[in-house]
Amino acid sequence: VPSLEHNGKIIGESLDLIKYVDSNFEGPSLVPNDPDKKRTLEELLSYTDKFVEMLFASFKGDPEKEAGAAFNYLEDALKKYDDGPFLLGRDFSLADIAYIPFVERFQIFLSEVFKYDIIAGRPKLAAWIEELNKIDAYKQTKIVDPKQLVEYYKQRFM
Repeated sequence: VPSLEHNGKIIGESLDLIKYVDSNFEGPSLVPNDPDKKRTLEELLSYTDKFVEMLFASFKGDPEKEAGAAFNYLEDALKKYDDGPFLLGRDFSLADIAYIPFVERFQIFLSEVFKYDIIAGRPKLAAWIEELNKIDAYKQTKIVDPKQLVEYYKQRFM
């Protein structure tokens, strides 16, 4: 579990950690200034737990239906801002960071185990994943061994 100790403060929850880094260190902000995009960011962040729950639940039910609803949510979110490939438009944000690790892992697992293609019929989701795969910092965090992930998920969740 990632954690950060800075100025005597320890942060372990990943979204809180990212917000803390964003507000306490130099670099481009991961939180938009635009009030509408800030609201959308908070909506997206508040949905992450439900998103993940739906995907794990799909392992024991109908992955195409149950996981499909979760990925349709992201596809619709990506349609909100036409100015770019990311969840809040042209700029990479905390929303993208919150979702991509889950999307990456579930894409691997659902494809391998259920032969379910999460990007089929979801062009915005496909473009979003493609854009994120161009970011060097993200590439460094990607799953090294997809087979190991599949076996772990099978043992733990099925």
